[in-house]
Amino acid sequence: MTTQISRLLFSAILLLAAISSAWLTSRNVAPSADQTVQERLGYPASARLLVIHADDLGMAHSVNRAIFEAFENHWITSASILVPCPWFPEVATWAKVHPDADLGIHLDLNSEWTTFRWRPISAADRVPSLLDAAGYFPLEETEVAARAKIPEVELELNAQIERARTAGIRITHLDSHMSALMGTAALAEEYQRLGREQNLPILWHAEAAKKIGAEAQPAARFILNDDDLEIGPGVAPKDWLKAYEEMLAPLKPGVHHLVVHLAHDDEEMRGATANHPDWGAAWRQLDFEMVQSAEFRAFLRQQGFVLVSWTDLGHALPKDYSLRAR
Repeated sequence: MTTQISRLLFSAILLLAAISSAWLTSRNVAPSADQTVQERLGYPASARLLVIHADDLGMAHSVNRAIFEAFENHWITSASILVPCPWFPEVATWAKVHPDADLGIHLDLNSEWTTFRWRPISAADRVPSLLDAAGYFPLEETEVAARAKIPEVELELNAQIERARTAGIRITHLDSHMSALMGTAALAEEYQRLGREQNLPILWHAEAAKKIGAEAQPAARFILNDDDLEIGPGVAPKDWLKAYEEMLAPLKPGVHHLVVHLAHDDEEMRGATANHPDWGAAWRQLDFEMVQSAEFRAFLRQQGFVLVSWTDLGHALPKDYSLRAR
């Protein structure tokens, strides 16, 4: 009985916090940068906010089918789009029917699968430093760090954002495919500048950013997520859910960003991800089954996680974030 009452009280607190956040937004009251992100959104400082975020939308029809289903059933709260990939038009069509879907741009400078490749949106002669010998984005993000020229990076990433906007997609945030934009200080600074110029929050890949030095880190008030979590290689299929629970259960109050990779283990995905067991077709099927499982949803409720989207997090950005105001 005591546990049930505690849960009801916590739910009531969260409801009041949500009402408070909506009231502040409607009153156009700016959040205070010295508050936690939870507090800026009207939640108690003790709250654990969780974004469940699906990567690689637009990569393949199999990926799209799984992510669309996950969105429509509220198994995820956000996703980001690989705009240069061949199944982007299907995403644009779906987004028109689901205008409230929380969709970011998975800013892309590499193409990692050996038998399934894609190219920049920009004309090849305008972005030669972004191409490999075959005319595709390079396989490895380390090659991006070694060769990419910042003016060409800026041109291409703006083109990806503009293509999505032209297609009618409401963009809620930016993130970096395979953290390639964390490869050098110059790339990280361009990533931050692009977010501020577009007035879009960015997912800060803090672990990947450790190698670029303190001078390239954003101001603390501009970072909305405390981490960028995902399952790693070496987990047995039978332990998939357990691995996620062990990752999430110890988390402290804050904003946590959980990345999942969803698709069906079908012929399309097995062909696209050939020779890549990690993050491949079977991996993505396991993630898909995990997010839709009643056990996972019950675990999140028991842990008291508050599910949020990047649309929500964007309300926590301070007024001096946007470069458009200058």
